[in-house]
Amino acid sequence: MTITNDINPMQDQHKPLAGYRATHFSWQVSEDHKVATITLNRPERKNPLTFESYAELRDLFRALSYASDIKVVVVTGAGGNFCSGGDVHEIIGPLTHMTMPQLLAFTQMTGDLVKAMRSCPQPIVAAVAGVCAGAGAILAMASDIRLGTAESKTAFLFTRVGLAGADMGACAILPRIIGQGRASELLYTGRSMSGQEGHQWGFYNQLHESDQVLAAAHTMAAQIAAGPTFANGMTKHCLHHEWNMGVDDAIDAEAHAQAICMQTRDFHRAYHAFVAKSRPIFEGD
Repeated sequence: MTITNDINPMQDQHKPLAGYRATHFSWQVSEDHKVATITLNRPERKNPLTFESYAELRDLFRALSYASDIKVVVVTGAGGNFCSGGDVHEIIGPLTHMTMPQLLAFTQMTGDLVKAMRSCPQPIVAAVAGVCAGAGAILAMASDIRLGTAESKTAFLFTRVGLAGADMGACAILPRIIGQGRASELLYTGRSMSGQEGHQWGFYNQLHESDQVLAAAHTMAAQIAAGPTFANGMTKHCLHHEWNMGVDDAIDAEAHAQAICMQTRDFHRAYHAFVAKSRPIFEGD
């Protein structure tokens, strides 16, 4: 298996992705073409990732930066589980035979998937049921909003297989979600975080019944998709990039961001709707 960091464009820039067909996972778009759902679809193995699915997910999230038709992305897994991580036979085994340059190409590719998720302007909602382990836990972590269940078992289990807890940005992102001490515990021990713990610690925004979590994610996605698309993308950009800013720099960055949003038609629509005492209908421009 050859691992590269080259993009193989699936679409021309700014071309809609509503008609995209995935090869290594399921891809569905809502009737209004605003919400796309990515379903990891190997339920017999609890939806593990392969070299090919990593690369296709990376390329898809990169392409979403140019897809004005998609407003929100939902990520989930089939068969009652989210994702069990890298496939033991199709990834872990081959990694033991790779050279250092090959290993680095692989780890950089997996990191590029997280970068692509954080860089695409669409908010990402993860609907997590059952097992959410290893790289699966990273996919949930890299999402903007996470909905889980009481039965969700989330494990950053890298140390349990002889690897560092530092994987795909976990040491940078997880402490910002649940705090340094809690993140340290999970990354050192590799133990599972229960759904209740995840909710109490702020990893999960909400908990739902297993058969309702995906519907709840779609409800939230539809609510976000009905909002001002450009402003939502700007919000995501600021949430991500202000991690590395001081307060004064962040305030300046948000001043620029807000001034730009004030030039959008959606901002003007909201004003005129307020004056007319009606609800604004945002069109994304």
